[in-house]
Parts: sequence; C-alpha cells; structure tokens
Amino acid sequence: MWNLSEPWWQLLARASIIYLVLFVLFRFSGKRQAGQMTPFDLLLLLIISNGVQNAMIGPDTSVTGGLVVAFVLIAWNQLFGWLSSRNRRVESWLEGRPEVLVHNGRVFEDVLARNRMSLEELRSALRRQGCFDLDEVAFAVLETNGTVSVKTRGAA
Repeated sequence: MWNLSEPWWQLLARASIIYLVLFVLFRFSGKRQAGQMTPFDLLLLLIISNGVQNAMIGPDTSVTGGLVVAFVLIAWNQLFGWLSSRNRRVESWLEGRPEVLVHNGRVFEDVLARNRMSLEELRSALRRQGCFDLDEVAFAVLETNGTVSVKTRGAA
C-alpha cells in the first residue's frame, strides 16, 4: 500500500510532463469558464483525466505514488500562479490577454472564431449582463478567465 513500485523521480517526471503538455493544450484551446462548458467539454475532460492517469502513475498503485503525483500537480499549479503574479509577460503567456469581441455594436468575427465562440454564445453572455441589443454595446471583452465583460453605450 505504501511502497512505491516506481522510483519517485519517475513519478515526478511523468506527472510534470503530463501537466505541462495538458496545460499547453488547454491554454491554446480557447477561453471558457467551468460554467460555460458544454456537455462535450465535460466529457472531454473526464476522458482525458482517465486517459492520462496511467501515463502519470505507470504501474504504481501505491498511496505514496498517488500522493507524489498529487504533490507534483499542485506544485506546478502553485508555481504557475506565483510566476503569473510576479511578471506581466509570464502572466500574459500563461493566462492569455483579454480580447475585444464587440466595439460600438460591431462584432469582431475573427476574435470569436479564434476563441471558438459562436455568435449565439456571445449574445447569451451579453444577455446575462443585461444587454439585449448589440447596438447598445460600447465594448464587450472576453476576459482571460472566459467571462465576458460588457460596457453599454449608456453606461457612465
């Protein structure tokens, strides 16, 4: 139960490789909040987590091995958070930048496409902010966390 069947450094390397590769894949797959995930997004996450489990742990099924991998994943997450808070360039690379989706009622279709966001998803996000007409929008910005911030033309 507690004895590792793999060397600790191999678990560290496996977990690090998987974390970093998945980070890059998810970082460049678009901006979405957990609440905005479609059933397909959720299914993908569940399948990926199951698929990479063996790649991280290998044949080790010990409690210690699981704890080593959990520690490594949390350590990478904390390191990225710390680096982001210390350097704007690193923050921009790790988290992305906010992008203008709408300016003075004009929708930037290329920005929507680049972020894999449909016009209907944009309209839904605007409605959640209390804006029911694109012509009312002075700015709509896709934030780095996947939310859409809206400033209407009538707002001060």
